[in-house]
Amino acid sequence: MTTSALAVVVLAAGQGTRMKSERPKVLHELSGVPLIGHVLSTATALEPDHIVVVLRHQKDLVQPVVEDFAPSALCVEQDDIPGTGRALEVALMALPDSFSGDVVVVSGDVPLLDSDTLRVVLDHHRETKANATLVTTVLEDPFGYGRVFRAEDGSVAKVVEEAGLTEGEKDILEVNAGTYVFDRHAVSEALARVSTENNQGEKYLTDVAEQIAARGQVVHAVRVDDSWLLQGINDRAQLGDLQTLLNRMIVRGWQKEGVTFHDPGSCVIELGVQLAPDVEILPGVQLRGDTRVDSGAVIGPDSTLLDTVVGAGARVVRTHAEGADIKAGASVGPFSYLRPGSVVGEDGTVGAFVEIKNSVLHRGAKVPHLSYIGDAEIGEGTNIGAGSITANYDGVTKHRTVVGAHARTGSHTVFVAPVTVGDGAYSAAGAVIRRDVPPGALAVNVSSQRNLEGWVEANREGTPAATAAKAANSGTKATRK
Repeated sequence: MTTSALAVVVLAAGQGTRMKSERPKVLHELSGVPLIGHVLSTATALEPDHIVVVLRHQKDLVQPVVEDFAPSALCVEQDDIPGTGRALEVALMALPDSFSGDVVVVSGDVPLLDSDTLRVVLDHHRETKANATLVTTVLEDPFGYGRVFRAEDGSVAKVVEEAGLTEGEKDILEVNAGTYVFDRHAVSEALARVSTENNQGEKYLTDVAEQIAARGQVVHAVRVDDSWLLQGINDRAQLGDLQTLLNRMIVRGWQKEGVTFHDPGSCVIELGVQLAPDVEILPGVQLRGDTRVDSGAVIGPDSTLLDTVVGAGARVVRTHAEGADIKAGASVGPFSYLRPGSVVGEDGTVGAFVEIKNSVLHRGAKVPHLSYIGDAEIGEGTNIGAGSITANYDGVTKHRTVVGAHARTGSHTVFVAPVTVGDGAYSAAGAVIRRDVPPGALAVNVSSQRNLEGWVEANREGTPAATAAKAANSGTKATRK
């Protein structure tokens, strides 16, 4: 690609009414990234001198996202004159007067168009010294798209929208994809001659090609055969179709990198996810956000991990985890819930129906069954008995529980935070730990059990329990005789 000044203009002013959403269309996500995020990543990859994003509908919501993905981009607001032509005109006015290079125009709702394809178009535009270059494709059903009319030499004569076509012209299959490269001065002059005198009262960008060609300037078109690259998003159905396509491509890419998927069609892998070779993904897995899985780990079935790190050789089964760190060799699940700040140490265990929140389990620590561990630190090699909880909240403040190394706590232990249990300590089943337990001590609640004999027969007369108790007691008395 020859060196020349370059600007990229992203058109994102539309309301997107067919999405039927309170959220701006360009903020709907595809594989974990907003539509406009995909487009801005592509624009940035071209290394342009300027990126201009044209906004209008819900600008205050879209602009912060633009700044996240392209901090150097300039956001401008389209005025009351409607149409894509006017949007480009506003963007051009925001460029420095000294800028005389090429302008790539892309749409904020066309997320899969990649920088390699745009470089091919830009190279063609510059090598042929064109004043305008359109991106086109051929569709079996072109209804609704502007048709491309070519001159005898193959250049573009004009683009006609669906509403302006005659019956015979509707058979043309080559369509305008809505992506362009323009010489800055040529397009500025052409836009000045484009009017809003049409059925919609809009200033159409498609009219620019005809205006440039009419002045004897060169208008080319580069046809892209992979039409899915140019697919725009107008409604939820199209969003779903592209999501399925992109997810299949993401999965296929990881398969080629050495990741095993047992049922690829049932798994969702977002773009920010990183997977090492020899990771094994079972059916029904969703890996989202900045999740990272190291070599030899097995995920699934039926697990969702968001912004979670899984170490080498770990196993995560039927688990929902957000912002968790699962170290190498650890085992999590089934039916576990790891909330933000959860760390499961090397070779640690979080078992069935266990919830962990903002807690650290050190190497080899185990919380095997039916427990809640919140705001806690569990020492190396410690085993927490089934049905245990940390009572970490006093109604005003969250408090922390610390259990030392190699401790053994009995089933249904309640740790009333703030409290510390020392290394090697034990607790009896059902203990309520309200005070610190020294290292090596056994914590026992000493109230003795009382049996009030005959209580059920006296207080629950006529119930099945009373009947059963009466029969049992009668049998016992008869045996004693």
